[in-house]
Amino acid sequence: MNARKIFVNLPIRDMQRSRGFFESLGFTFNPQFSNEQGACMVISDDGFVMLLVEPFFQTFTTKKIADTREHVEVLTCLSCDSRADVDDLVRKAVAGGGRVTRPPQDLGFMYSQAFEDLDGHVWELVWMDMAAAPPAP
Repeated sequence: MNARKIFVNLPIRDMQRSRGFFESLGFTFNPQFSNEQGACMVISDDGFVMLLVEPFFQTFTTKKIADTREHVEVLTCLSCDSRADVDDLVRKAVAGGGRVTRPPQDLGFMYSQAFEDLDGHVWELVWMDMAAAPPAP
């Protein structure tokens, strides 16, 4: 089977602010699938986040959109190349108006931190040294 692509769809309040925030973290957008209602943020060759303004997002569901200022709907985790990469992305997120949600966790073989974006979505960042990871039971 070919590798599957994943498209995470997130409701946002302000397209310009959200795009600027994620661009300040180093992410790019695919212009072919971006407009004033939605923007396709490229995570990797097979991973994308669709930032959709709330009224447009609402057209895809009959359920209420979660108020991420009060509720967590998902924790999105991204791998990083190093501990320094984790720390750098969190620093950039805070500088761009994001908020740290918890202290860093250091398990030796794995290091992680988390931040909230401008719309309250939680992003986990993790670096792992699989050679140092404990063996499977």
